[in-house]
Amino acid sequence: MNSFSAIADPTRRRIMESLAQGPLSSGEIAGLFQISAPAVSQHLKTLREAGLVQVRIEAQWRIYELDREGVDKLVAWVSMLSSSEMAGCDYRKHY
Repeated sequence: MNSFSAIADPTRRRIMESLAQGPLSSGEIAGLFQISAPAVSQHLKTLREAGLVQVRIEAQWRIYELDREGVDKLVAWVSMLSSSEMAGCDYRKHY
């Protein structure tokens, strides 16, 4: 899944907003939502596969954090849209 598809879901956007404040364990992330732990795990997997979050294992915990490289690519693309280079561009030709 690409990063735009991954962030199309409001729950995944909220997970990313939470991780922007700093790393969180999967349990901490699950505690922020009123959905099942397996559903949270599926959202985290989607974000990880899209290159937007990364995970590390510390003892029995999985710690998630934003993948800066993936987020930076997303931000760069969005920033390009407002650049003078793209002024007057017909976006329909590109997508």
